[in-house]
Amino acid sequence: MLDIVIRGGSVVDGTGGPAVRADVGIRDGRVVDVGDVGKSGARVIDAAGRVVCPGFVDVHTHYDGQVLWDATLSPSPLHGVTTVVAGNCGLSLAPVREEDEDFLVRMFSRVEAIPLPSLQQGISFRWRSFGEFLDVVAGVAPVVNVGFLAGHSALRRSVMGARASSDTASPAELSSMCAALDAALAAGALGFSSSTATTQKDGDGVPTPPNFAAPLELVRLASVCRAHPGTSLEFIPAGAARGFDREELSLMARMSLAANAPLNWNTVLLNYPAIPDIHERQLASFDAGASAGGCVVPMIVPHNFRVRTDFLDSDVGFRPIAAFDEVFASDVDGRVRALSDPDVRSRLAKAMADLPSGSAAMFRDALPDLIVSDTGAPGLAALVGRRVADIARERSTSVIEAIFDLAVEARLDIGFVRHTFPIDDPSRRAVRRQVLRDPRLVLGASDGGAHVRGVVNVEYTTASFRELVRDEPVFTLEELVQELTSVPARLYGLTGRGALQPGAWADVVIFDPSAVASSPVSLARDLPGGAARLFSSGVGIDHVLVNGTVIVSGGAFTGDAPGRVLRSGRDTGPIRTDWLLARRA
Repeated sequence: MLDIVIRGGSVVDGTGGPAVRADVGIRDGRVVDVGDVGKSGARVIDAAGRVVCPGFVDVHTHYDGQVLWDATLSPSPLHGVTTVVAGNCGLSLAPVREEDEDFLVRMFSRVEAIPLPSLQQGISFRWRSFGEFLDVVAGVAPVVNVGFLAGHSALRRSVMGARASSDTASPAELSSMCAALDAALAAGALGFSSSTATTQKDGDGVPTPPNFAAPLELVRLASVCRAHPGTSLEFIPAGAARGFDREELSLMARMSLAANAPLNWNTVLLNYPAIPDIHERQLASFDAGASAGGCVVPMIVPHNFRVRTDFLDSDVGFRPIAAFDEVFASDVDGRVRALSDPDVRSRLAKAMADLPSGSAAMFRDALPDLIVSDTGAPGLAALVGRRVADIARERSTSVIEAIFDLAVEARLDIGFVRHTFPIDDPSRRAVRRQVLRDPRLVLGASDGGAHVRGVVNVEYTTASFRELVRDEPVFTLEELVQELTSVPARLYGLTGRGALQPGAWADVVIFDPSAVASSPVSLARDLPGGAARLFSSGVGIDHVLVNGTVIVSGGAFTGDAPGRVLRSGRDTGPIRTDWLLARRA
């Protein structure tokens, strides 16, 4: 007898092939049969009218801390995600010395916009080495499969101490870092991550440690991966947001060559008026890597994701605009007074009008499209879900004045969300379609677990089916399943993941293709200490299985925790990338 039989569904196996009506038989955590399964099962799931496909694989998350207090890694599994990779952007929680624990936590909080009190309450360091960290995660029994990259910041700090944030490494220090990375990879790290983005700063406002590394250090550390087949690289160069210079393109190619492994980075930008062709320059990073004999893979957030802003602690929207520094420098009472002051309002409105081309100006131009997403003020609850432009018109005021008024009336306990891509422009939609279908590109970059009050990209799987299959046919259903399953799994060399075939691990999603989508965004106050985060659930997801066990049913967690801590060498194999271009040939 089989453990589970999924009967009568439309099986989309993740390889890009056409859907077929078939049953799926599962025993001991693995798929044993796909077809006309005549055997009985201890549990039978009726999948008639549903798509049955592999679990989605999210390779860019920051769940390093959350997994320690929330083994579900919510909300990702509610969107069909069964495997995640954390430790990205050079940030990991190991290796760590006792005297550096506070540094790592405060850096995580600053770079990834996670409330510091939540990290301080939720993380109890019970490890020093990377291997010990993996053992601790295994002990919390994760609900989904989770793997981790070894982050450059932790490696550098563990060897150089405070000098990691100011100095070039000596030859001896670099050798020690390589030895620490080698030990992490031997223990199961899935690879090496780094970032030289100067916008990423530690808890003291200093650029993160990799910003002080010479190119030789990055190449030497990447080379350690060569001795560990089934490992890879993730890197965020400083020039990603401007399209790269020659030195950065050369560095990424050299790192990939040294590691004999793919290097992925994110994210390709669209709708950036200051540099209209930036997506072309970013996609060309693949070509530059290939010309040098390496493999550099750009990633992109595929769906038209929502960004939330407020005047409390959101790290996007108003806060990055220098004119608002005088507001955010105060406590809540001071901010309310400032936003109530006509002179302050006038200065802020003028500063917004005078913004140069760039991301801040894009935010300003999108203000009329902001939607009230949440509020703790009972008198304003009826405004949730409404456009700010409509509210301003009813109040006979400007959009910016309406936003200030609402913030004051709610004593800042109000949030606003917007979509990042203007869908009403056919030419821009055409560019977006062209970029998303480019075979040099991998879909993903959710940042799950990070920027908890600013963006909620973990919905990219379910949202993409609605936007990119149903609303506008950018992909066929079979193509999008492949992009969300076997493509990221193969990029990281994950064995037995990403395809629904006999012998594979039984990571499975069963969903209604006519209804799958993401829920409206809400604010959940469920972080340690009661801090809030943005939250959305999957819609149209009937069941999610991890290693043959149902973890989500009817949109809720079942309480089972069958996930594995993925370790390189055991759960990964040698990585090939020649199939990337071929999949769209």
